[in-house]
Amino acid sequence: MTRLRRIVVAIAIGISVIAVLLIAGAVRDDLTIGGDEGRATADVLTVTPMFAAVSFVTPDGVTHSPQLGVLYPTGLAAGQRIDVEYARSKPDLVRVAGRDARLALIPAGSLVVVTWLVAGGLLVLLRRSDRRREPQPAK
Repeated sequence: MTRLRRIVVAIAIGISVIAVLLIAGAVRDDLTIGGDEGRATADVLTVTPMFAAVSFVTPDGVTHSPQLGVLYPTGLAAGQRIDVEYARSKPDLVRVAGRDARLALIPAGSLVVVTWLVAGGLLVLLRRSDRRREPQPAK
């Protein structure tokens, strides 16, 4: 295997590992919330495609606005009032009520599939290129 093909495979493996770690992190966060769950109604403050800032009050009267936003923010709009679930021991770990790590499977899985399709295409092109460069046997 040529050096360039090894690099392509290493990058594809690296991206795949990152995708698996993203899912594992989402599962870990869900388990943390589920093991010590609090519920509240939150105001959605701002929304970007990957982030939604929320603010909610816990039963002890403390207002929380998690710096990393809410987990699983798809479909939210600024100004909405939503139900959230949070870890009472760590109230900055909050998700939209009813959503969980299963929502991370499609994007992460798609990332892995596209990565390997691109890597596979590159590997085929590199193999063809290597074959063209090989000396032809004498006749």
